Amino acid sequence: MSRTHTVIDSPYGPLTLVATDDVLSGLYMTRQRHRPGEETFGDPDPRPFREVIRQLDAYFSGELRSFDLPLHLAGTPFQRTVWEQLLLIPYGETRSYGELAGALGKPGASRAVGLANGRNPVGIIVPCHRVVGASGSLTGYGGGLDRKQRLLAFERGVPGDGLF
Repeated sequence: MSRTHTVIDSPYGPLTLVATDDVLSGLYMTRQRHRPGEETFGDPDPRPFREVIRQLDAYFSGELRSFDLPLHLAGTPFQRTVWEQLLLIPYGETRSYGELAGALGKPGASRAVGLANGRNPVGIIVPCHRVVGASGSLTGYGGGLDRKQRLLAFERGVPGDGLF
């Protein structure tokens, strides 16, 4: 298993992209909760990330609403199931932790869904920012609540989202 990484600029600050065997396995923001140590990212090499960067650029410019990328999501079976559910949340929409738990057939598991959501290794592309509290309130986000608010506003086309 070989790992490589690169760092790109984004409207939300630098993003560290990590690949495992040339497949995207991590997208981390600066000061992100549960961000692995830099020593685990492998050697710097931008080559495996050309298509990832192209799609992220299109997303940030408002031209792309759904990513089409192979992903290597390492986690427990439950975490991977939650992350697969995140991929089903449409651009510009949100779901509550309880709604996700219900979709998994585990209506009492909203806390477990929240914990799995917080461990998502591929932020933005696997849209954990689209998950909110039962009342629609912004709850935790590994990249920080300010970034979550800005991402949601950006996807909803709200002026003054602070992107530029």
